[in-house]
Formats: sequence, structure tokens, C-alpha cells
Amino acid sequence: MTRLFGTDGVRGKANELITPELAMQLAQAAAVVLGFNESEPGRRPVAVVAKDPRISGGFISAAIEAGLSSSGIEVQDAGTLPTPAAAYLVADLGADFGVMISASHNPAPDNGIKFLARGGEKLTDAQEDAIEAQLNVAPLRPVGAEVGTVARFADAEDRYVVHLLQSMPSRLDGIKVVLDCAHGAASGCSPEAFKAAGADVMVIGAEPDGLNINEGYGSTHLEKLQEAVVSFGADLGIAHDGDADRCLAVDHEGNVVNGDQIMAILAIAAKEAGKLKDDTLVATVMSNLGLKIAMKNNGINVVETGVGDRYVLEAMRANGYNLGGEQSGHVIMADHATTGDGVLTGLHLAARVAVTGSTLKDLAGVVNVLPQVLINVKGVDKAQVTANEGVQRAIAVAEAELGDTGRVLLRPSGTEPVVRVMVEASTEEHAREVCTKLASVVSEELAL
Repeated sequence: MTRLFGTDGVRGKANELITPELAMQLAQAAAVVLGFNESEPGRRPVAVVAKDPRISGGFISAAIEAGLSSSGIEVQDAGTLPTPAAAYLVADLGADFGVMISASHNPAPDNGIKFLARGGEKLTDAQEDAIEAQLNVAPLRPVGAEVGTVARFADAEDRYVVHLLQSMPSRLDGIKVVLDCAHGAASGCSPEAFKAAGADVMVIGAEPDGLNINEGYGSTHLEKLQEAVVSFGADLGIAHDGDADRCLAVDHEGNVVNGDQIMAILAIAAKEAGKLKDDTLVATVMSNLGLKIAMKNNGINVVETGVGDRYVLEAMRANGYNLGGEQSGHVIMADHATTGDGVLTGLHLAARVAVTGSTLKDLAGVVNVLPQVLINVKGVDKAQVTANEGVQRAIAVAEAELGDTGRVLLRPSGTEPVVRVMVEASTEEHAREVCTKLASVVSEELAL
């Protein structure tokens, strides 16, 4: 049987996979697994529910809240908010768990259901498996006074914004910022937070109509932000995705500043302040070699994980590290958040510009981003990558050719018969040449 939960909750086409029936069943199952603690008999569990502004969020949230309240859960409906806001509110309210309805950077027809454990933490695999197993068990059916209620969490957004402002190392007076909210969940709270912090703010992509989320705006479509930053004469631009758990940036000249560069800037700032735990940054294997070189030059260790923010989080929790993330802009500042938070990241990035008096371009320049070429080799036996002698010889030859000026990464896809071949080198031409050779060997040696 195919596992229902993916890498980040249950996600798919709304009203095809993500139906009201499935939403209610998942809510009823989660009520049992996450809500009721045998050590606290008689206590009424509480759950926070939030959503991004896509059109299907209305019927899905209604089904979720029906499933929870009919199972005896007291529901706090936080309305439209970013995923990290929902995570913060679960912890701040002392709720038993939370539900975020969002498909992140996906287009409007998609949606997803993500559960948050007590404290606003992501679920473990075991918790997700328990919810799936509970789908086959009859739901709770309390009656009378034992059923739950649904109440509007009236000050949800205000609490989140106050939290963001309290995390700031400095105000943003005199800083001009363009915010691209992807017509998504941060359309209200991100401009509010930046303005309250003192920034001169121009906002684009903040008119959600339920259908335009991530459409031509946000972290996957940076062109409009680049144009706006230059025309507005801004110091920087910040781009969120639909649920605002990621942040990419644009400097005053319109150059893109990616997640690796943002992590480097924040890591150096934290180290200078004596707040970077064990002088360590956690990043995935897909982070650019330039990040590792920059961190080494600044006395910062880099711990590598598999691809996915959940693996970054696991490494951070296991060792108590407080900063990590991905090249895509998921940056986890564990002193202030339990997950990637695009608004939080953007505020702290802008604060670094304000504190140093440097341009974002100069700050990002600490990372010399090496050209990176990625080729997906299809129709191959991905399980044989490490066992095939021909492939391993080709990797050794490529690594010897690149030396300290580049690197090679072969990564089997987790969902399809594809091997991802990635090469970094001092020039794009060299990276493409090496990557093409390697991909050809993989295709020949591992053909199905």
C-alpha cells in the first residue's frame, strides 16, 4: 500500500486526492493520535487550524474542523496565516497539535494537509504512520457536552507579528524593502511586521483571490521582484512562497540572493554575536560548495544532511544546533521557530543590512557561488549507483579532475527511476562537461 503522507504532509489535487471526506477522516484520526493523552484523563485537547488563501482551503478547513470537533477537540480557527505562524501559535497557546492547510509553492488547484505536534514540531514518521493506521479504526463519537467546539482565534496574526518583532536584533529604520508575498499566506502579516519594524515598504503579490497564489509572483518567480527593487530604489527585496515558510532575496541591483547566501549571512551574524551553537550551520548535500568554503573561512563548521528540511531539522534537534536550512530558502532559526519561517528570515536579513551598513550584495558576496549543473538521468536502476563499478570509477575520475575546485554528487530520486547527477566547478562550461560525461556513464551502466 502506498504511504499517504509524503515528505511534508498529505498533498495533491484538491477535490481529487484532498477531498472533504479524506480531510475529515485525517482529522478524526489525528484527534486520537495527537489529541488524547492517557496520562491526562478528562482534559479537553486543543488544536490550532490555519490555511493559506487558496480557494479550496475553505471546504478543506471546514472538513478538518468538523472532524476534530466531532471527536471532542476544541478547535482554534486561526484563519489565513503562514505555516510557521501556525507552528508558533501551537506552541504559544500550549495546544496539543495543529493543522496547516496548504500546498506551499504549488499552484492553486493543489492543496495539502500538514499536522504539527505539540510545541509546533513536525510529526515523526511514527506519528504519521499512526495516523494512517487510525484511518482504519472507527472514529471517536462523543455526544452532548463531550463534543468539541470551533472558535475564532481572534488575535492569531497579532501574536505572531509581536513574536517576530521581539526576535529582532535591531529596528529597520531607514531600510527600503520590497516584499513579494506570492499572493499567499503572508500577504497580511509580512508587510505589517516589516512596517512595524521601521522599514519603508513596497508590497507586490499581496492581493490573493484564491486562484492566483504563486502565479507569477513569489520565491519561484523572482522577475517582478527584481524589477520592483531596482525601480523603487530599495535596499533589498524579500520573496515568500505560498505558505511563507521560505525566503529568497534580491539585492539593490536586482541580483538574486539564494538560501545558501542567506544562511551564510545569518550564520556569520550569529557567530559574531556569540549565538551560533557550536559555531555550526546545518545544510543539505545540495548546498553549494561555495557555502562550505565561506563558512570554513569564517570558522564555521557545516553539517550536511539529506535533501529536505525535515532532515535538517532532525540534525539540528539531535545536536542542539540552532541554524540550518536549504538552498531553496527554507531557513530554520531554532532560537525563534520550529520550522522554516520566510518572514522571520527576511526580517533578520534586513536587520543585518541595517546593523552593518553594508549592501546585501556585499554581504552575500561572502559566498562565491560555484556554477552548478544538474542532469536527471531517467530509466535507470537507481539502486545500483553505489554498487556499480563503472559508475564509481567515473565518479573517481571526475573528482580527481575537479580537485578542490568543485564536487560531484549522484543522488537517486526518492520517487521515480531517476538518478540526479550534479557537478559544481569553477566555470559553468567545465561543470557541464563533467556532468554530461558522468550522466552518460550512468545512463549506459545502469540502463533498465
